[in-house]
Order: sequence, then C-alpha cells, then structure tokens
Amino acid sequence: AQPFFDEMQRLGWTEGANITYERLSGRGAREYVENLAKMAAELEPRLIFATTGTLAVAAIKATESFPVIFNTAADPVSAKLVASMHKPGRNATGTYQFRKDAVNKCMQVVRETFPHQKRVGAVFDRRGAGLAPQRATYQEAARHAGLELAAVDFTNFEAIPKIFANYRRDGVNTVVITPSFTLVANRIEAGKFAARNKLAMIGYRADWAEAGALLSYGTDGTESLKRSAALANRILKGSRPAEIPVEQITKLELV
Repeated sequence: AQPFFDEMQRLGWTEGANITYERLSGRGAREYVENLAKMAAELEPRLIFATTGTLAVAAIKATESFPVIFNTAADPVSAKLVASMHKPGRNATGTYQFRKDAVNKCMQVVRETFPHQKRVGAVFDRRGAGLAPQRATYQEAARHAGLELAAVDFTNFEAIPKIFANYRRDGVNTVVITPSFTLVANRIEAGKFAARNKLAMIGYRADWAEAGALLSYGTDGTESLKRSAALANRILKGSRPAEIPVEQITKLELV
C-alpha cells in the first residue's frame, strides 16, 4: 500500500506532522478480519482505509460513524459496500479495480501464450466478497477464448497446495489466480506451490508477477492506491463519502 502513503504525502499529509497512521494487518487470516475492523473503529479515526473488499465489508460492519475508503476488486454494490457506484449513500466510497474487459483480455493472452492448452485452472475464494459475479465473468471470458475453465473454490490457504497438486495430476498446466484477500496476502507461498507443481500462474495485478506468476494482466494497482489517497484527501478536508462516487480504475497493465 506504499503508493497510497506516498500520494498522501504529495497531497500535503505528512506523517508525524498533520496526520498519524495506525497500520493494522490481518496477514490474510480471515479469522482476524472482524476483530481487526473493530480495533480500527475503537481508535476513533478520521477515516479507515481498507485495502481489500473483505476488509471493507468488515470495517463497514464495525462502524457507521467513521468514513471508510476501500480499494476493492469485488463489485462494491454486490458486496453491499455502497448503494450505487454514483451515490454510495453511506459511510464508504473508494476505488473499484475489477474490469470484465481485463479478464477477457487476460484469457485471450493465455490462449495465445499456450495455443495447445484447452483447459486451464482457476482458484476462487469461497468467502470472498463478490464471488458469484467474479466466477461468472471468468467462466464467460474463458468460453470466449475457447478455453475450458477448471474452477476450484477454496475456503482457506491451507487448501491451495492440494488444489495445485490435483491440477498437476489432472494435466492442467496453467492456473489463473482470481482476486482474493487470502491469496494476495500469501502470494509468495502460492508462487512456491505453483513452481513445485510446475504450474504457470496467471495473476491479475503486478505483485503476482513479482511472486512468480508467468504473467499478470489487470488494472494498475498503483493507480488504484493513488486514487484512494485522493479520495481520502477529499474526506479529510470535509467531503462526505456518501456523496463521492466510487471510482472505476481504467488504467491496465501487463507484466
């Protein structure tokens, strides 16, 4: 999340001078998320910045008194973070990183990169915000690209080694990583499990390439964090989140 803090600095918010950050992390463990959100609310902050949809859902559940800025790949409306993209209507607004055209392009790139493969794996976080529409998007994109999607849902990260081993056993050589609070927090380990099973990982943001993915295609994570900082700046200067439209990130990157 460093680009968020860098942009806040650029906008005039200097840590230790006119702003203080309390950095809390659940490290990808869902059992800690609700407690983490409660801890954040108990600090009585000027605002809460939630770096994922899962954290945002927990933060909104924990408080209606403090503004929440989210940075999410889950549909904000489906995840009940806001009433609508243009008029959030509650104490939260933020940036939305998920784009169907990016998923379509990603699947096309997979098809072109591995022309002899007809079947690719995809792992979905069963407890992720916005699971159903995301799965439907990936399945439709795979069909359009002429691919069969071997989709597997997981509940916790401990299931990933077995899922990857099963893909290798079944002759699936490529696995698509979909948005997940748990996976992104454990991406280095996921990369090791993929390498161990000789799987080509396909990510959806740049840090997956850094974790060992063969390629990553999706919205620009740095741009999303910078835009989140701009929203935080507006709220700290008096704007109400209920009146600030959610921003759809449009800049894409292939890594």
